[in-house]
Amino acid sequence: MRIPLFHVDAFASEVFRGNPAGVCPLEAWLPDAVMQSIAMENALPETAFLVGGGGRYDIRWFTPETEVELCGHATLASAHVLFGGKERGAETIAFASKGGPLRVDRRGDLLALDLPSRPPEALPSLEAIRTSLAAALGAAPRDVLAARDYLAVFDHEDEVRALAPDMARVAALDRFAVIVTAKGRDGGDVDFVSRFFAPAKGIPEDPVTGSAHCTLVPYWSSRLGKDELRARQLSRRGGDLACELRGDRVSLAGRAVLYLEGTITL
Repeated sequence: MRIPLFHVDAFASEVFRGNPAGVCPLEAWLPDAVMQSIAMENALPETAFLVGGGGRYDIRWFTPETEVELCGHATLASAHVLFGGKERGAETIAFASKGGPLRVDRRGDLLALDLPSRPPEALPSLEAIRTSLAAALGAAPRDVLAARDYLAVFDHEDEVRALAPDMARVAALDRFAVIVTAKGRDGGDVDFVSRFFAPAKGIPEDPVTGSAHCTLVPYWSSRLGKDELRARQLSRRGGDLACELRGDRVSLAGRAVLYLEGTITL
């Protein structure tokens, strides 16, 4: 069996930046164990598997350790592959996923990803959770909220940049992952910054995380009083996102670059 494999850097304008994803278009679904093994062998943050055509696709995502129910950057990478191949000339691609319906639209030279909004909520027993997060992150956040992930809010961009988490402690927390965030510098070119840690899922630090912005965008939209926002993820590879809150949906726009195209032989 021969399976196409594309390695795409998403939310990036050049290779070696943004978040790398594997994309495997399929004629029919493979057994789950095979898809998990491919993702483990690829050793990328996520590998997306697609089945469909005519602008409509089912999509699934696997980290090296597990299947996830929503992944933004690998969806953007998948659309980049499709717009350059089977869907050349199309303006929109729709995806059905375990995380709900998704869409990617061409927007000039950008690709705009439509995701569900996941606003964070206040937590009971806040001080106990804040203490656990402070021990895991190596610094105490000013506030903690949660949706799928913990959202740890700091006062300054430099605090977020300087964090050196204890990944074993982060992995032991009772949420999917931890998002850390702060307002961008006054007079800077972004509204907010973030980092994302999911060591229990095989991703110690994710370079650029679309699904995290399902929570970040509604949070910062409410705090800053505007729906259009510029974001930067402060990972080593880094990535910039043009964000917009649209009711119960979040739009994330960025670029993607093909790094490698090959064939898996099973």
